[in-house]
Amino acid sequence: MLPNRVDGDGRTQVSLAELIALGTRVGRAKLAATESRAARGGSQSSRLFGRGMDYAESRVYQAGDDVRRLDWRLTARSGKLHTKLFQEEREGQLLILLDTNASLRFGTRVRFKSVQVARVAAIAAWLAMRAGERVGMMAFGGNDRLLRPQGGAHGALSACGALAEWDALPATDRSEPLSTVLLRARRLQHGASRVLLLSDGFSTDGEARRHLLELKARADIGVLVVADALEREPPPPGRYPLEHDGERRDVVLLGERQRREFQQMLGSGPARLEALARGVGVRCRVIDTRDDPLPAVSELLGVTGGRR
Repeated sequence: MLPNRVDGDGRTQVSLAELIALGTRVGRAKLAATESRAARGGSQSSRLFGRGMDYAESRVYQAGDDVRRLDWRLTARSGKLHTKLFQEEREGQLLILLDTNASLRFGTRVRFKSVQVARVAAIAAWLAMRAGERVGMMAFGGNDRLLRPQGGAHGALSACGALAEWDALPATDRSEPLSTVLLRARRLQHGASRVLLLSDGFSTDGEARRHLLELKARADIGVLVVADALEREPPPPGRYPLEHDGERRDVVLLGERQRREFQQMLGSGPARLEALARGVGVRCRVIDTRDDPLPAVSELLGVTGGRR
């Protein structure tokens, strides 16, 4: 998947081997059901049986029921004939929106935010695969890339490969406001029943609220904000070496007010995105670069059981 490239170290560069290994932690995931937000011609769900059908419930046998669909276990327990009912199974689809802005290539604890975002996306892809859903990805910001929805292990592996390839692309100064990202996502979303936005929030703009609400009307949305430890809480007093574009400077932070203002300045992006998501009623979690992403991703995707 990554010809002529040494695998990343998992700290400043994405490690493909790690993304693939994360699949072993997912177990047999079951995602909470979502309903299509698209307009429907009728309000009744069909109850059929055959390939692509899910078991719905059992009821007392009625004249004309297919005897091949008898629920023998319930019949034995109750002493009355019961028939199994099935409803049409619709294949779920997850669309991951992946922030690749330059602000993600920063980290003071364990790994860069860009590496943590890739780990989050990989876990989401593996969860979707285990739950029988297709997964697609749209990268935005520094690099615009698109991975069309795919299902099964091939889909999860393709997502891992794309994440490593996109991370290896040269960093750019290009940025993209979140509002245009959400507008593009609406056009790409189509049959996606779930959308997961992964970002550090620095692309959040005033127009994003309207577009997030419009996307929310079409799909089940989760927002996972990835921040650095310095963006979430004031640092202890001390001297902090920071490097950008090969230039290294020391930042001296001693007083409490100085340290709090420094944290608020660094954390303005994550704070804006979290406030936006919660303000429009979208599920949101905030993690930093030290955290295990699995619990947060599982919560946002509605995993109901089967994790290890």
